[in-house]
This record gives sequence, structure tokens and C-alpha cells, in this order.
Amino acid sequence: MAQDHTVAQQAQTQQPAAKPSPIPLLLTWSGKKGLYALSAALAIIGVAGTMVPYIAAGNIISGIVSGTTQVAFFLHWLGIAALGYAFYLVFHFASTIISHLATFATISRIRERLAQKLVHVPMGYVLDTPSGTLKSLMVEKIDSIETMLAHAVPELTSNVVVSLAVIIYLFVLDWRLALAALVPIVLGMVCMNGMTYDYAKWYGRTVTAGKTMNDTAVEFVSGIEVIKAFGQSASSYDKFSKAVYASAHAYIDWMAHCQIWADGALSICPATLTTVLPVGCLLMASGAVDASTLVMASVLSVGIFPPLYAAMSFTDSLAQIGTTVEQITEVLDQPDQIRAKMPAPLNTFSISLHDVHFGYSEREVIHGIDLDIAEKQVTALVGPSGSGKSTLARLIAGFWDPTSGVVKIGNTALTNMTADQLARSIAYVDQNSFLFDDTIMNNIRMGNLNATDEQVIACAQASGCHAFIQSLPQGYQTIVGSSGGHLSGGERQRVAIARAMLKDAPIVILDEATAYADPESEAEVESAVAKLVAGKTLIVIAHRLSTIQDADKIVVVNKGVIEAQGTHDQLMQTCKLYASMYEAHMGARDMAQDTIS
Repeated sequence: MAQDHTVAQQAQTQQPAAKPSPIPLLLTWSGKKGLYALSAALAIIGVAGTMVPYIAAGNIISGIVSGTTQVAFFLHWLGIAALGYAFYLVFHFASTIISHLATFATISRIRERLAQKLVHVPMGYVLDTPSGTLKSLMVEKIDSIETMLAHAVPELTSNVVVSLAVIIYLFVLDWRLALAALVPIVLGMVCMNGMTYDYAKWYGRTVTAGKTMNDTAVEFVSGIEVIKAFGQSASSYDKFSKAVYASAHAYIDWMAHCQIWADGALSICPATLTTVLPVGCLLMASGAVDASTLVMASVLSVGIFPPLYAAMSFTDSLAQIGTTVEQITEVLDQPDQIRAKMPAPLNTFSISLHDVHFGYSEREVIHGIDLDIAEKQVTALVGPSGSGKSTLARLIAGFWDPTSGVVKIGNTALTNMTADQLARSIAYVDQNSFLFDDTIMNNIRMGNLNATDEQVIACAQASGCHAFIQSLPQGYQTIVGSSGGHLSGGERQRVAIARAMLKDAPIVILDEATAYADPESEAEVESAVAKLVAGKTLIVIAHRLSTIQDADKIVVVNKGVIEAQGTHDQLMQTCKLYASMYEAHMGARDMAQDTIS
């Protein structure tokens, strides 16, 4: 018991592990450490050049005090001052170019890593993360790294080094004058510390408020159709405006908290002469220092704070980049789906599920399903909305891995196949029919990037979309818009089916692929589907009886379990019940669309 108590006490007092510094992590991701080191070295030389005019000014003033009248003396030091400033311009320019080249390469590399990661993580993570959050991270947040890496790494390093060099030189001249020069610097830093007190808390508020605003904005724009249909524009806009207000005031409140401390720091730190001159005059009066030393120390003391202030201006960037790196790391640390490194032999394209369980976060939605789907046969999944049909189809497609149990193609578990092998084996067409903001030709070619234009056109003809494509002003080179928004629902579905036909995968999954087809195009879509699935292992999720009545097997899914299996004739009453429920749902949807129109 005493030992257990000691262990518990140690656990309570144990501090959380320190977070790694963001800069070394970014430099590791960049692969450009050598370029950044060169940039920092050039920046140090450049900033050192800015100190030369201070030294030259000190010598010129000392010469004037000592009565020097030689023009050559003054020209000599003026030339040195000009040369020092020229050094600064040349080396600062070179440092900036090198750091920007390295930084833009780093930003590109981080974005590529994030994009590759999102391809390999389970679909659930992508769906559970608001699109506004991922968009903000991959665009705005990563762009914000540019300021830190391209400017702060070389300039912060060089400014701190040069300030330290000036302080050391002051101690060489006279340690008492050096200490006097540091008094206002230290007092100003105390004020600066007050400004950065609870920095993480205040910055965390701005990040949270910004995320909420981004997500609310995306929700508002994406849901504008529903908002208009149900007359909720006032309440939805109110939610958005409150999110914008909260985001703005997160910054305003933070600024109000920092203002007095910032004013104090920026007023006290530069005032080095207020301490150096009185102390220097006392020392000179007692004969402890001469006039030239006092003049040089006075001039150099003025040069301590400007480089420090330049370095301090990156304080915000350092804290912000820490938060951004944490968010990037959170995505990169997500576990990949379990896939093999080498392709597995596949002799058959039947599908089987053995005691499959799956859940979103803590909520299980698939409860121990066992199912066999024969090769080259049509299997229909039916059931009420939310029963788990689409989840089951996505588990078969490998979008998610089961929490427990196994999904197999032939005798091979999906986890023993490579990601590329699984992608080649399955063509998945869902009701949303997502298209990229590209030409119709390139959208269809996504099914097979090596396909010729003739092969693309042949699939378009087979899927029934060749005629409407030819009627467009640019034909196959027509840009379809974001998510295919320039095309109707039926047109998008036929293009998606043409893409799946071009892929020519042995397994086809249709997740309500005709759900949004208008009556005029429904027959063409169903005809295209019939050509797509010929000789394939087909899994279809549908509600219209005409779509599933010829299925070899119908599987009734309800509340995450299989309630019944059989042919259409055997399960006629169940199929009619779910079909009528679906028709009622679609009728409500059409009514909403009519309201918008």
C-alpha cells in the first residue's frame, strides 16, 4: 500500500512532457538546414555592418572633442561608416533571397506531406474534421510560416548576436558604463514579460475563435440552400455574425491587455542615455574614464536596443508558429490505415465480412456483421436512413478499417493489400458525384490517368453523357466548376459513371448513385449503370424498387445489423416499406428545392 501511495504521489507531481520547439521541427521537415544556416550567417555579417556607423560616429565625435581638424580623419571614418552600411545592404539582400528560397520550398513540402497524409488516414478523420479547419491549416496557417522562417530565423539570430556583441564591447570599454546601459534594457524587459504573461491563454482564444469563425462561414455558405428553403437566414446570419464578433474581440481584448506593458517597454528600453550619461559624467569627473570612452559608450549604448527590438518583433510569430506546428503535427501524427507494402495475389473478387464492428469515436454503428458477396453478382443493401448501409459500403471500399473483425476480397484481408491494389480493385460511385474544378475530359480521365482521349470519349458515349458534353460550348474542355457546380445533378452522375467505367475495376459499389437524377435523365443513368456493372461484382445501395428487383441478393440492414437476406420476391414487403419511406424523403427534398426556385 505504501508503495502504491508513493507511485500515485509521483504520478500527481509529474509534469507533462515539454513540447518540442517548433523551429527545429520545421527545419527537419524542410530538409534545408544548410541554406538556413548560410542565411543566418550572412544576416549576422549584414547586421554587424549596421553597427559600424555607430563606431564611426563615436570616433568622429571623439575626434571633435579632442580638437582634431584633419579632413582626412573625418573622411576616413565616414568612408568606414558607408562601407559598413554597404556591407549590410549586400549581405541582408543575399540572406533574404536564400531564406525565402528555402522557406517557399519548405511550405510546399509541408503542404505535400499534409495532402499525402490525408490520403492515407481513415476517411472518418477527414469527415470528422471541419473542412474550414483543414482549409485554414493548409492555406492560411502554413502561409503564416513564411514570415517566421524567411525572416525570423536569419534576422532574429543575427540581431540577437549583434546586440550581444555590442554589450560585450561595452564591457571591454568600461564595465560600469556597460551596466548603466543595461539598466533600462532590463526594466523594459520586465514590462515586456508583463505583456507576454498568459500569452498561451490569450493566443489560444484567438485560435479557437478563428476556427469557429472559419467553420461557421463554411457552414453558412455550404448550407445556404437549406437556409433559404426554411427561412432561417436571420438566425443563420446571426450565428455567423456572432462568430465574427467573437473572433474580432478576441484580438481587441488581447491588445487592451497588452497595451500598457508594450508602451512601458518601448518607452524605457531605448532610454539608455538616461543612465549612461549621468554615470559617465560622474566617472569622468572623478577621472575614472576619459571623454572619448564616454562618447563611444554613449553612442554604442544607443545601438543596443534597435537590434533587440527587431528580434522582439518576432515574438508573436514564434508563439503563433508554435500553435501552427502543433496543428500540423496533430494531422501528421494521425495513424495511417493498415495496408501492406507488397501486393497480395487475388484469384477471385468475391467479398466477405467476418464479425465486423465499427464505430464513429465512441459510438458503434456496425455490430458484428457477417456477410458473403458472390463474385460477378449483384448484391443490394437496403434499409432505413441511418441504418449503416453506406458505412458498410465504405468499409468494403476500404475508406475505414473495422474496429474489429475483417473484410476480405477473395481470401485476402484488405489490410494485406496495398493501397494502390485496393484502389484498382474497386470503383466507388456515390450520390454526391464529386467532380474536380477541371475539364470534363480530365474529370473522366481520373479513372485512368493513362487513358487516351478516344478511350475517354468512348466511356462518355457508353455512359450516356457524350451528347450533352458535345452541346456545351467547349465540349470536353468545359470547366465543370467547383464540385461540378456548372452541371446538373444527373449530368454529374453520368460523368462520375463514365469515370468509373474508364477505371474498369472488377468490383463496383454504387451508393445511391441515381438518387439525385431527374426523371428525364434517370433512364439514361440506369442504362449507363447497367453497362458499367456488366460482368462485375456489384454492391448497390438503392431505394427504388426498379433498381434492386433484379438483384441476385438483397441484404436488409437496420441499426447496424443484418435483419434479413434473400431475393426480391422473398423480401418484397420489406423492400416496399423502405422504398415508400425513401419516396417520402425524396418528396420532401423536391418540395424544398421547389421553394428555393
